[in-house]
Amino acid sequence: MRKWLWCVVMLCALPGLRGVCHGAGFKVSEQGAKAMAMGNAFAAQADDPSALYFNPAGIAFLTGVQVNLGALGIIVPQTEFRGTTPLSGTPPLDTGSTTAIEHSRRDIVIAPTLYATYALDTLPLSFGFGVNATYPLSKSWSDSSVFRNQVQIASIKPVNFQPTVAYRFDDLNLGVAAGIDVTYAVVSLQKSLYSPTIDPTAPAPPFGAYELGSLGVDGTATDVGYNLGLLWKPRSDLSLGLAYRSKITLDIEGDANYLATTPTGMGAIGLADSAPFPYTRARASSRASTSIPLPDTFDLAVAWRPTEKLTLEFDATRTGWSSFKKLELHFDSPQFAAFNNLPDPKNWRDVWGYKFGAQYQMNPRLALRAGYSFDESPVPNEMVDPLLPDADRHSFSVGAGIGNALGTIDLAYMWVHFVDRAVHNQDMTTLRGANGVFKSDAYLLAANLNLKF
Repeated sequence: MRKWLWCVVMLCALPGLRGVCHGAGFKVSEQGAKAMAMGNAFAAQADDPSALYFNPAGIAFLTGVQVNLGALGIIVPQTEFRGTTPLSGTPPLDTGSTTAIEHSRRDIVIAPTLYATYALDTLPLSFGFGVNATYPLSKSWSDSSVFRNQVQIASIKPVNFQPTVAYRFDDLNLGVAAGIDVTYAVVSLQKSLYSPTIDPTAPAPPFGAYELGSLGVDGTATDVGYNLGLLWKPRSDLSLGLAYRSKITLDIEGDANYLATTPTGMGAIGLADSAPFPYTRARASSRASTSIPLPDTFDLAVAWRPTEKLTLEFDATRTGWSSFKKLELHFDSPQFAAFNNLPDPKNWRDVWGYKFGAQYQMNPRLALRAGYSFDESPVPNEMVDPLLPDADRHSFSVGAGIGNALGTIDLAYMWVHFVDRAVHNQDMTTLRGANGVFKSDAYLLAANLNLKF
């Protein structure tokens, strides 16, 4: 049995090396198939080991040893953009006014989860351990796209480890929990560089879009946060949940490589043009660093069981995205002075998400589920960009649970529709932003196996 379980863990973990972009900002709330089928309204039920993510206090009410293995599959169609960008047209001078139709690259991503809980027999004390990825990001545009100077490839690939302890006050029917979040992340960024002037070290007319070269940055970070939970069952038909997860700041350190592809690009790193255009090439490297905040979250939840078979839940989640104020790259090498500490303002805002879910227990072996959620976008209109062309989104989900006293298989499907996002923030002096409309959708499939020992 142990050998089989280990094989399943490895098979679930291997696909998780890839990134994903979904959720409020780049938060992924789909951390369990049962919860996902109910629109992620689960913090007041929290009755399987995935409670470690939704409300860790839920594990105080679980019995024995339980292991939950899962995988989330996200089908990401192309994001479509129609409009103008600082590079739409013919560089260097005829840019910014030609309408373009652009599509991001399609993607299929598998994100695994693993949760395990253990309840003591002699004390109302439970322990849990979870492995998931709550803030992955992956966005890719063609190397020749009109966004190539803003992003070609961007990814954050995090793995979060969560040890947790929970205590149950039997007289009050109340569970409380506290845990630690240890997040390790691999971060990559690749884009082409352009300057609005022919000499970026001494800006002067004519103004346009002059190619410099290609920049790639790769780094890693390990940082720590914490989580708290409370689950109270004042009556047999009513549950109330509170959950909080702290902010984690990823202090990323790594390497940057720059390839100058034009004489202008060579001048940007202090080199003279040494070969006839277009054969000029020069490479420079540097240590690099930046910081990316993973915001805090706060959940309020209520679950009501009007009948023995029907459970209804409503959750409200606040995500503190106002901590994401800017993205700024720091380079150690003096050759990178023209690119160093250039602020990329984000100025995101705190947002709320609202989730509604229902479960109907058809019989002891089969449960049917459905849900809806609405998430506000944290990205202000003036800050929308191709790195994350975010928008308010509506999510619709259905699913089922099939099982017995020894274990359950949970399945879920979700359609995420992003409201069309119109932007008007094209800036020809910094060659950033766009004027146009982004359109996106995503389709999610999830499966979890919950075993009880």
